[in-house]
Amino acid sequence: MNTAFIALRAVVVVCLFVWLWAWVALGLRSYDRQFGLTLPDWTRLLAVPVMLIGAAIGLTCVVTFVLRGHGTPAPFDPPRQFVAVGLYRYVRNPMYLGGSLLLAGYALFLRSGTALLFCLPWLLLGHIFVLLYEEPALRRKFGAAYEEYCRTVPRWIPRRPTARRGTDAGGRL
Repeated sequence: MNTAFIALRAVVVVCLFVWLWAWVALGLRSYDRQFGLTLPDWTRLLAVPVMLIGAAIGLTCVVTFVLRGHGTPAPFDPPRQFVAVGLYRYVRNPMYLGGSLLLAGYALFLRSGTALLFCLPWLLLGHIFVLLYEEPALRRKFGAAYEEYCRTVPRWIPRRPTARRGTDAGGRL
């Protein structure tokens, strides 16, 4: 499949997710005064670095999905090839972590404690989605290669990669 067309689909999916997060964060902001959760001015100083780190992680993952996996981050248009390179060597779900950092940075920029707190249920929903849909789907699609990957790469807390049997120099199983 044409890489440019895959990249275009990935850009559309990412834009929709970022729009959704921004819309939710702006909506939650209205509760800050009601619950006394308006953050102090200095939190804006943290916002840009947190957003940039989150965006860099997310963008790196999307590019990896497009170039190595030949797919997008969307569950309805996932990568066709197993991706165990780049940030995926350190943690199985870096895109969720990057997206959450981006959302947290945006909440800090808005000085919205409510939007910042929303990051926790967002991560919980992501965890449930990973457990109930993504991991079973990846096990069915990639079998033993994915099982070995799960044994050697943590789901959420990044760590240095360990050698995996049956991989080539590019990290493909």
